[in-house]
Amino acid sequence: MQVIDVETPTGPGRLSVSAPEQARAMLVLGHGAGGGVQAFDLVTLAHELPERGIAVALFEQPWRVAGRKVAGPAASLDKAWPAALDAAAAAVPGVPWFEGGRSTGARVACRCFAPPARGVIALSFPLHPPGKPEKSRMGELAPVAGPVLMVQGQRDPFGRPDELRAALAATPQAGERTVVEVPGATHSFGQRTGDAQASVARIIVDAVAAFVDERLSV
Repeated sequence: MQVIDVETPTGPGRLSVSAPEQARAMLVLGHGAGGGVQAFDLVTLAHELPERGIAVALFEQPWRVAGRKVAGPAASLDKAWPAALDAAAAAVPGVPWFEGGRSTGARVACRCFAPPARGVIALSFPLHPPGKPEKSRMGELAPVAGPVLMVQGQRDPFGRPDELRAALAATPQAGERTVVEVPGATHSFGQRTGDAQASVARIIVDAVAAFVDERLSV
């Protein structure tokens, strides 16, 4: 793994890049508001995808690098994100790339998406705060001008897969959106053991790899 310090408009960030010798694509992922790049799904993808020829760059936002416990405002997260994309492109040059993240990181990627990125990987997209479905964040998801993969835990209190599908069906302007359900999982995807946790990992990795492969074949 290559660790790169990233200067951003909101302070120093950090990029951890896991890449195969001959990458055919790259995925740049941000973390959530309640944790860093050590989240189960992010670590799993960084470990598994390079074996399938896909580089993974995990971006640690400046607020985490500075040791703060609370994420900055959305605008500050969005300002730091382009610097992460530039640093990732320099680390693994000349390959198609995708952006995304888990939870808040997925929101950042959706708000900031622009070509030449091929699509967005949204892990545990927080459709609404727990218990407050009326406060929908579909306004961040619907306008993304590219395909979006959403990998969502069946019991995610921030938005179950069926809630996402219903919201998308009621939003005609939303483009190509794919929802993959992780049975029994909550927002973190973790906190399971043995074969159950391995099954969650396989679902996440296979879904992301298939999404990337499909976009590369277009």
